Amino acid sequence: MSKAEVLAGVPGYRPTEGEDFMNERQLEYFRRKLLAWKDEILRESRETVAHLQAETENHPDIADRATSETDRALELRTRDRQRKLISKIEDALRRIDDGSYGYCEETGEPIGLARLDARPIATLSLEAQERHERRERVHRDD
Repeated sequence: MSKAEVLAGVPGYRPTEGEDFMNERQLEYFRRKLLAWKDEILRESRETVAHLQAETENHPDIADRATSETDRALELRTRDRQRKLISKIEDALRRIDDGSYGYCEETGEPIGLARLDARPIATLSLEAQERHERRERVHRDD
């Protein structure tokens, strides 16, 4: 186990602004956070599959059947969103490996630690994200 792994594994460790940005310890912290998030999503996905397979019962009442189908459709949409999220998590892990993690794709500036801690898959700084959302709003209003 590397020194960074030992340090990042310290219970209660959180990256701080006083450290060098994206040092080994911070990278390991975010790697672990991303992997734990991915594992949680995959576990939930397996539970959903098991639940959907178990719930193949035939509902004699049409209202019960409609409710069951609505629940199933909602669950499948949620899982599809999580599948896309796993792809973003894997992209973030690749960025950790190639050294570009934590830097804005648009400006090259560091993404704030608070933003990364809240949304570890972020690819844009807060300012770049706000500009992006403003442009989207303008195009949507057209």
